[in-house]
Amino acid sequence: MDCDVVNNMNAATRRTKGDKKVLKKQQKASHTLLKHEGISTTSQPTKSLVVANGGLGNGVSREDLFAAVNQFGDVESLLMPPQKPYAFVTYRFEDGARKAHAQLNGKKLQSGENSVTFYLSYVDSVKHREEALVGFPEGLTLVEDFVSLEEETLLLAAVDWSMSNEAQKALKHRRVKHYGFEFRYDNNNVDKDKPLPAGLPDECLPVLQRCLQDGLINVLPDQLTVNQYESGQGIPPHVDTHSAFEDTILSLSLGAKAVMEFRHPEGRAVPVVLPERSLLVMKGESRYLWTHGITPRKFDLVPACEPDVGSNSGLTLSKRGTRTSFTFRKIRYEPCCCAFPSACDSQEGTSPYPPSPPSLPCCHADATLLEEEYVHRVYDAIASHFSRTRHTPWPHVCHFLSSLRPGSVLVDVGCGNGKYLGVNPQLITVGCDRSSALVQICAERGFQVFVSDALSVPLRTASCDACISIAVIHHFSTLERRLAAVRELVRLLKPGGQALIYVWAYEQEYNKQKSKYLKDHDKQHNGEKSKDTPEESQESHEEPSVFTTSHVERDVKDASEMTEGRLSVHTNRTAFNSQDLLVPWHLKGRKTHGEEESSGRFSSRGEPNPDFDSSMSSDTTHSPDSKPSPSDNMCQIPGGSSVPVFHRYYHVFQQGELEQLCTQVTCIKVQTSYHDQGNWCVVLQKE
Repeated sequence: MDCDVVNNMNAATRRTKGDKKVLKKQQKASHTLLKHEGISTTSQPTKSLVVANGGLGNGVSREDLFAAVNQFGDVESLLMPPQKPYAFVTYRFEDGARKAHAQLNGKKLQSGENSVTFYLSYVDSVKHREEALVGFPEGLTLVEDFVSLEEETLLLAAVDWSMSNEAQKALKHRRVKHYGFEFRYDNNNVDKDKPLPAGLPDECLPVLQRCLQDGLINVLPDQLTVNQYESGQGIPPHVDTHSAFEDTILSLSLGAKAVMEFRHPEGRAVPVVLPERSLLVMKGESRYLWTHGITPRKFDLVPACEPDVGSNSGLTLSKRGTRTSFTFRKIRYEPCCCAFPSACDSQEGTSPYPPSPPSLPCCHADATLLEEEYVHRVYDAIASHFSRTRHTPWPHVCHFLSSLRPGSVLVDVGCGNGKYLGVNPQLITVGCDRSSALVQICAERGFQVFVSDALSVPLRTASCDACISIAVIHHFSTLERRLAAVRELVRLLKPGGQALIYVWAYEQEYNKQKSKYLKDHDKQHNGEKSKDTPEESQESHEEPSVFTTSHVERDVKDASEMTEGRLSVHTNRTAFNSQDLLVPWHLKGRKTHGEEESSGRFSSRGEPNPDFDSSMSSDTTHSPDSKPSPSDNMCQIPGGSSVPVFHRYYHVFQQGELEQLCTQVTCIKVQTSYHDQGNWCVVLQKE
């Protein structure tokens, strides 16, 4: 009897410790929700709960969460915000919320391949701004169940993947096979004088005849591209080459559903769910102007259609299977004369300048669009070439990192290819960057990194001993956003912590000494190359000499006259003539005849990796059947070839401007400031 009493007391003690642990985790989750999401919890029971770790963002499906919470009472609504790691559940009666709060806290749920632990807290009200419904792009039509199950089986069987020929490609991210004409990945076009021996499979003809009868097309296609995607594979955003194909494009989805995102050049995005056996018809604006792509992932967010998942249907997760797309197109034999010249390769010139340079933003919305087009997309597209030119850490930055105490926590906000993350092995380092392609390069090098905007870093307040921001803040296009970037760095710092900030300087000549950025300009005229280049100019020695001749300076003057009131395009290796401008990046080194372009990944030795499909280097690189984005142009170089020219937005800082910006942030002091090879730099300390 005594032994039983002791055992019961020990069990009670163990449960108490477990309860304390759950309570601690619950409080931590509540604090995180308040800090990063602005969600206030309450200790008093209500009908509504916030379920931390129970969101779509960490792989919990709507069906699994509903099954877990519905057992405790009638669920009035279940709200799962897109991409968020939490959800809201509201019960008809408070008793249901009490039971769920008591029984689910600290419990694990297996949702598909993910195992998560729930932490629930009461909330007074559920506030969530519903996303406005966005209509399809003009000219886009989706026809569900266009083919039957029998037709789907016949079409899939018609593709013989076992036969290897020049029209079949085993790309890293998908399998591709061409019929009628081969699409050339080296020039993003079709060799119209060399049709393939076999035309389109006979199994396709009944489907195409039905398209003709239904008025979806007015002429039968003569080219077919079959793409097969395994779960987790995708294709970057792209516009099918105008000069290669006529207007209407048909895409038949077989085998499994997927979500395709359409994006307007101004930034508007429309996700389109493509069910199995559905037909997507792209005409006009949706075909010529909007990019379309499929993000590589194993789960898609799709509308929940089951009636038993709560009154608020919302979104749920859909696991991807093997999807095979049949894309039918008609070969174009005359230049394209569409109404979208900014996106048309037939109507574009070969100027190194953007077709229409943007204006300086006048509001927050304009700023985000400008930075998306002329910063984020560009760095995703040039990531590998950019990384190849960023290999030598700067001495002053290394000195700052070496001065930190062993065991200090360092975050590099805007870490690029991670060249500073391994400088001091005695530090605990983590990096983040807006470019997923650069983050992938860091991850391949073994660094702890994640994708994040510098204005909202998902790390706890006062969690870091030091922060560095090297060549990042000058990419924000308004004073308010540059100030917000500094405030975010300060938020991350512990009291007494330090931050090092580098921005590009307007003054490239300081104390009567020119920066290497300008020195290299002179050396290039003398046929020399520099081995040491400034933080923001290491790519420039890669450029062809045509861009440093006098006719370019004349072109810049003409361009500025034509685009009065808009951002000017800077001539590399020259002094700045304005603070807000576009700086070209010439992606030299592209190869032909099917070899990898320099926009692809490189091996650990920095050499091109022939096994890599360069079209898939990131979600925003040039995909097969695509043309460059508006921030990317082609420029002729001697010998008749061409290189892509990307344009990055910069605000170059005048002397004293960086210090003045930092003094507007409370709780910090500027320890020191200096000029380092064309950059203004400050070291801040949090008080």
